[in-house]
Amino acid sequence: MTDHPFQLRVFTEPQQGATYDDVLAVAQATERLGFDAFFRSDHYLAMGTDGLPGPTDAWTTLAGLARDTERIRLGTLVSPVTFRYPGVLAIQVAQVDQMSGGRVELGLGAGWFEREHAAYGIPYPKNRMDHLTEQLEIVTGLWSTPLGGSYSFDGDLYQVVDSPALPKPVQPRVPVIVGGSGPKRTPALAARFAAEYNASFPELADIPTLFGRVREACEAIERDPDELRYSTALVLCVGADEAEFRRRAAAIGREPDELREHGIAGTVEEAVAVIERVREAGASRLYLQTLDLQDLDHLDLVAREVVPRLS
Repeated sequence: MTDHPFQLRVFTEPQQGATYDDVLAVAQATERLGFDAFFRSDHYLAMGTDGLPGPTDAWTTLAGLARDTERIRLGTLVSPVTFRYPGVLAIQVAQVDQMSGGRVELGLGAGWFEREHAAYGIPYPKNRMDHLTEQLEIVTGLWSTPLGGSYSFDGDLYQVVDSPALPKPVQPRVPVIVGGSGPKRTPALAARFAAEYNASFPELADIPTLFGRVREACEAIERDPDELRYSTALVLCVGADEAEFRRRAAAIGREPDELREHGIAGTVEEAVAVIERVREAGASRLYLQTLDLQDLDHLDLVAREVVPRLS
């Protein structure tokens, strides 16, 4: 059995309104405060806000962060297959991996936000899970092709003919993250292609079931389920006291009671209790969805007061 140490990662939603400098400040705080990784969403349209000054492209941002940080892992949670052709994505991720010295991870998903596609002229096919399956096949196939070899793929949606499969990432295997709550196809894809399965924003009581489906899918193809990491993402809103918690909840437009029900929220003691529940459910990574990118004191509080209390 592989023993994966528990890790906390910072996860941001820059499409809600952030410049590269805003994102950089959070990433550098992530590194300074000892968190494992900085991840961002991959969206082009804000949700529930005007999103000013506008979106930043995920992989362009990560390329910048690759040069502006030194230690933390960098990745997306998750990139929609609708945004990029698989060959282009493989090149982009491999290049950012080189630029970072081998610190990149790729979260890849089917895409779900139809309105952002319409807003920027991006096709939104109905068979997105089929696109996800073939893109996972192609991206991982290109990276794993030996130097000097070539890669071809003849799928229903994509065809690759005699690709030199370059450039190569620095890492022998870029970790691929597959997430979602589907009962069959998602677990099967995670078992086949992923280094990590992520359950984003689940009910806490559902986490063992979601992880269990992936473990069963691994066993079905005779892969050791413990090879994978199992993770979840939850909204973060913590205060040193009740007043500070409520101020932070107001700043992100969320109700305190709802945050307590669905996130890592409340006082330091409450946050510790939720994180321990997530660990007991089988997660070895937790993505802290940090919505107010101007509030760097929030991450500082978690690093100073929450992390030392974790068992």
